[in-house]
Parts: sequence; C-alpha cells; structure tokens
Amino acid sequence: MTRAHMLWGLFAIQALCTGYFALDVLLDVFGTGTALDDIDTGTGLTDHDVVEALVTLALVLGLAFTGSELLRLLRRQTRMADQLKVASGAFADLLDTRFSEWGLTDAERDIAILAIKGYAIADMAELRATKLGTVKAQCAALYRKAGVSGRLELLSLFLDDLIAEELIPARAEPT
Repeated sequence: MTRAHMLWGLFAIQALCTGYFALDVLLDVFGTGTALDDIDTGTGLTDHDVVEALVTLALVLGLAFTGSELLRLLRRQTRMADQLKVASGAFADLLDTRFSEWGLTDAERDIAILAIKGYAIADMAELRATKLGTVKAQCAALYRKAGVSGRLELLSLFLDDLIAEELIPARAEPT
C-alpha cells in the first residue's frame, strides 16, 4: 500500500467519524427523540449538545483543511516527479550538446561522464582498462576543451545551465 493510499484511507476514516457526529448533532437539534449515543434523549438542547456541535464543526473544518492540503501535497509530489524525469532527460541532452560543441572524442566523453559522477582518476583508469597517465591526459584535454580548470568547474557548467530556468513552468497552486 502506498503512502497516498494510507493518507486517503485515514482521510476516509476521519470523514466517517465526522459524518457520525454531524448526524448525531442533527438528530439532537431537530429533536427526533433518539440520539445516536443514547445518552441525551431529552427534548431541549443541553450543554452537551452545544459542545458536541462545536466539536463537530471543528471536525468538519479539520476535514476540509486536511482534504485540501492532501490534494495540494499530492499534486506537488506529482509535479516534482515530472520535473525529475524532465531533468534527467534534459541533463543527458545538455551533456551531449556540450560534448559536441567542445569536440570531445568518445574516450573524452567517457572520462567527462565519469568525472561528473565523481570517480577518482584511478577508478576511471580501472573502469576503462587504461593507464593512469592516459586518463590524466584525457582529463587535461577535456578541461582545456571545456575551458575549465578542473572537475568542479566542469560540473558547475552543467548545473548553471540546468538551474537557470525551470524545466516545467510552475502552475498556480491553490493556497
């Protein structure tokens, strides 16, 4: 069961309880002579009836607020998941565009991706089954072609492009 299903289930239980208390208050107010709790069967409104009506009003208000917040949060979660999907695709497209602009070789592209992922030079050499010196030379060529001095500047080029604009335009969310 997902978290959303649990939240909606709890919301439904809260709605049932609210309905029960609202019905009890209505039966008390309109004097049918039977109350759901079988305690106050008198003919007039008592202090108990007033308190019960206030509690029911609070439950109704709480239910309305909880429902609107639950809808807002679920919409936000869906929007964030959509943005993450777009960001993943946008990042891959951005990498490809930049690598082409810089004229990177296939080996330099591989090194760039590994550098962006945070791999150490020794790990890159092991993964690519090449010598340490070869990887260092490819890193130097990559940084020179990209116009940066190191791995952090390389990564910041891509981050600046990705966070410069919203990937999915923001929709007005109800308050």
